[in-house]
Amino acid sequence: MQDMSFTDLFVSLTNRIGLNYEFLATGYEAQIWRDGFITTLYLIALLIPVSLIGGLLFAACLTSDRIWLSAPVRGFVELTRNTPTLVQLMFSFLVLNTVVSNMVGGSQNNPLSPFFWVVAVVGLHIAALHAEAIRAGIEAVPASTIEAARGIGFNPLQILRYVEIPLAFRSSLPAIVNNLINLVKLTTVGNAIAVSEITYASIMVWTQRDNVVSLMIVILLFFSAINMIVARVGAWVERKLAVPGYGL
Repeated sequence: MQDMSFTDLFVSLTNRIGLNYEFLATGYEAQIWRDGFITTLYLIALLIPVSLIGGLLFAACLTSDRIWLSAPVRGFVELTRNTPTLVQLMFSFLVLNTVVSNMVGGSQNNPLSPFFWVVAVVGLHIAALHAEAIRAGIEAVPASTIEAARGIGFNPLQILRYVEIPLAFRSSLPAIVNNLINLVKLTTVGNAIAVSEITYASIMVWTQRDNVVSLMIVILLFFSAINMIVARVGAWVERKLAVPGYGL
């Protein structure tokens, strides 16, 4: 009862300034909207580690001397960063997903949901951007540092793991944080394939309520708050990982 009273008060106060949040007093529409917020947070929580792990693996391949490793990844990175994320998502969902459905005997047997395709496409898209930032950081590691690592007996894989990637990650952190901010915003492409994230849920509400302005204000504040947190955490990590005299 107390929650309902607070909702009624909020709706009443916002109505006085021309904003319409009356749907919050209805169970069905309010639940759709709350689920949209939760789905967006789930997407962000999954996409950040997926993109970072993918970026590290791609960067390791890009800097490899083995052409069979570097060439395919280079081709993927170029394709991914040079085409719109929405186009990639639509292609994956409408073409690749159809291929998978045909292979498993129909869409009813296809285990890949629209949510999966958003995580895969956006995660790999941002991973490609991470990879370029980390690759540049790896190539910027001083040759003297590499030679010193060889001198104490490190093999190429150990040099990559213990020397190049840690130093490259530090120097590329500003670019990585910018990519993560972009990742948060790209979760909205999920509405194109009916993933019920916050923008899709809001569209479902405002088509019935005609309160686009009211919902857009909340969406803008929501993404601004999340990206402020991402930026602050990124700045904190930069300070913690800073190496005097190198990069940061």
